Parts: sequence; structure tokens; C-alpha cells
Amino acid sequence: MRRDGVRLWTALWIVYLAWGSTYVAIKIAVRTLPPLLTAGTRFLAAAAILAGIVVVARRSLRVERREALHAAAVGVALLAFGVGLVHVAETRIDSGVAAMIAGSVPLQIVVWRLAAGEHVSRQTVLAAVVGLVGLAIVVGPESFSGGATAVGLLVMLTASISWSSGSFASRWLQLPRDPLVATVYEMLGGGVVLTVAAVATGELADLDADAFAPGPIAAWAYLAVVGSVLGFTAYVWLLDNAPISQVVTHQYVNPLVAVALGALLLDERPGPATLLGAALIVGAVVVTARREGRGEVRPRSSSAVRRETRADPTG
Repeated sequence: MRRDGVRLWTALWIVYLAWGSTYVAIKIAVRTLPPLLTAGTRFLAAAAILAGIVVVARRSLRVERREALHAAAVGVALLAFGVGLVHVAETRIDSGVAAMIAGSVPLQIVVWRLAAGEHVSRQTVLAAVVGLVGLAIVVGPESFSGGATAVGLLVMLTASISWSSGSFASRWLQLPRDPLVATVYEMLGGGVVLTVAAVATGELADLDADAFAPGPIAAWAYLAVVGSVLGFTAYVWLLDNAPISQVVTHQYVNPLVAVALGALLLDERPGPATLLGAALIVGAVVVTARREGRGEVRPRSSSAVRRETRADPTG
């Protein structure tokens, strides 16, 4: 394999494993750590690390005020209401189920595009319909039955809708051209809102000695460094060096990785109906990703394509 090919597949597998494994890491972290505080401090730490990388790479963090505010707003929609709610949901549902619901984000974006009057091919629309049927099967009657699981499913569904709507709306915002710089401001915006929400809801009172167990603390560090920094750095590199048709494969590989790791590490066992729904979602995303990426050899623009193809609400 040529050197360029090795780099490309290394970056792809970093994204597959880093973002796919974050669902399991979240599940472990929120066993003892408060969910909103876990998410908020994770993104603040990741923002600091990414800012350091930008400075070391001699790239400027200075942006126009409007760009900074817009990036922070995107961070609130995607990271605070999107990823923050994933942490909350996983206190009540399995990590694999959360990943399956998150996997429907590309299909939800198709719905937003239709609502905005954009032209979408019939094949893509049909795939989205099939995938959303799968989403309904995953969420299922349990979401209306009450109890902790029902709350978790509805919170996770809300998180995925926040992510898809925020991703779609961000196309009209003026963001920093450098995707790493934009991400610093997004993580700052989301991290600050999540941390303030954690304090306002009294989560600091839950930080007793038992909360700082080795496993959850290691999971928090993994989320900050591997999930947010390493995964996103590899993703940005892919946007500049790989065909979009390959970059978007993470949209259907990540949920598969998450379900496999949940079964292997957490002994999660999704039921037949849940697996059927997951198969419909993944199949629909495969069709959608291939259809939308057809004919595009190189990305049009790192910052623009990043918002169109990033579909994992935990990265």
C-alpha cells in the first residue's frame, strides 16, 4: 500500500474508533460523574488542547467577532444540546441504543433539506424514509411507556434532532475558515453553557469521593483527548486529503463500532426489534452517503463540508 494510502486509512480508522468508542466511554463516565458537568468540562479541556495545537502550528486564533459568536452558537446547538443530552440519555439507556439513534442524524438532515425546499433525489428521500422507520423501531413503544428508559430514549432523540438541525442551520452562519479554529470556539461555547447548566442544576453537589472512581475519570480523559481532539484532528485532515465519499463512511461505521464495543465491554444485548431498526438506519445511511457523495472527488471547502458531513454527536 502506498504511503498516502496508509495515511488515509490510518486517519479513517482513527475517526471510526475514536468517535465510535465515545458512546461506551460516555456510559462509563456517567456511572459516577454528573452528566452535564462531564460533558462541559470535557469540551473545555478539549478546546484548550486544540487551541494549543493551533498556536504550536502557528495558525492564528484571531477571528472576527461575528465568526466567534456564530461558532459559539453552533457549539451550543451541537455540543450543549446535542452531545450534552447524549450524556444525560446514557444515564438511562444503553450506549449502543444511543449510537443507533445518533446514526439517524444524516437522515434527519435530509428532512431539513426537504423542509427548506432543496432538491433531493428520490433515492435519497426513499432511503431517509426507510431509515426513519428504523429510528421509530429503535425508539419504539418503550418511549411512551414511562420510566427511566422512556425518558432516556426521548432525551436521546431530542439530542439527535438538536444535532441535525444545528448542523443544517450552521450552513448559513459565518464561521472561521480554519476548521480547527472554528472547533475551538464551538467547544468553548458548548462547554461554557454545559458547565453553567451543571452548576445551575446542582450537579456540583454530586461530586463526592465516590464520583472520582478510576474508571469514570479515565473515560472522561479519553473523551476529552481521544474523542474530541484526536478524532477531530484526523477528521479535519481527511477533509483536506480524502474524497468525500470516503470521509462520509464514518456516518455508518461509527454506530456499528459503538454497538460492537457496547456488547463486548458493557455486555449490552440489544433486542431483535432494536437490531432490526439499527439495520434499517445503517442501510439507509449507506445509501444516502453514497448517493450524496457520488461524483465528488475532493472536498469543496474544509469548513463547509465539515458541517455537511460531520454526523456523530459525540465527537
